[in-house]
Amino acid sequence: MGKFVTIGERLSTTAPAVNKAFTERDPQPIIARAKQQLDAGAVYLDVNIGPAESDGEDLMKWAVKLLQSEFNNVPLALDTSNMKAIEAGISVYDRTNGKPIVNSADAAGRIEYLDLAAANDAICIALCNGEGLAKDNDERMMYCQTLLERGMEHGMEAEDIWFDPLFLVVKGMQDKQMQILECIKMFSDMGLNSTGGLSNNSNGMPKLIRPIMDSALVAMAMMQGLTSAIVNPNDLRLMETIKSCDIFKGNTLYADSYLEI
Repeated sequence: MGKFVTIGERLSTTAPAVNKAFTERDPQPIIARAKQQLDAGAVYLDVNIGPAESDGEDLMKWAVKLLQSEFNNVPLALDTSNMKAIEAGISVYDRTNGKPIVNSADAAGRIEYLDLAAANDAICIALCNGEGLAKDNDERMMYCQTLLERGMEHGMEAEDIWFDPLFLVVKGMQDKQMQILECIKMFSDMGLNSTGGLSNNSNGMPKLIRPIMDSALVAMAMMQGLTSAIVNPNDLRLMETIKSCDIFKGNTLYADSYLEI
């Protein structure tokens, strides 16, 4: 895959200001947050419009057009539980700088998101879980196989399915962290791409600690072969760590100015 792909997580209805801006179709807060993330080095932007049951199709079209017209066809991850809204977003999406990402399928009720991605030549994030969280790596890899076969049956290339082991909260699940890293290595050994919501690991920690934990985890995960992550690009320590790991992995050519590139 080459350089690590960062997906900026800060355009989500979980943030009250973003939710308000989406609801009111107010472009300014959306543009401001997008610009911050892109200036900080995000490759993709995740556009999370929530369940958007009533006006999801219109809202996703509006968001895709707004962001791509403002930021030179920036590639986007379309994130909602409303499948029709994702289809609507793809219908107005410009692929100049990258395919759309469908966020996300799983091996249970959301498996059809893979079919949607396949039908629209999109990338799909595939969560390695079923009705609930996988209890171990045997179960994760079973879900991985199910998702891989489903995507390929529908004509997808394996490289367009980005497998998510589901990063777990360290507080309360400290004993599971090495399993997640081992799972990423298994994906990598199979030649598969991987991603995930990296900052899940530090949920509930003091604000001061979160960037330290996230940076440590991304370095360990990249060493195991992680190819992408959904992150806060405005976390400078994290972005510096990712850029430095890309140097060690040979994904970027070293120059004294590598942090600015």
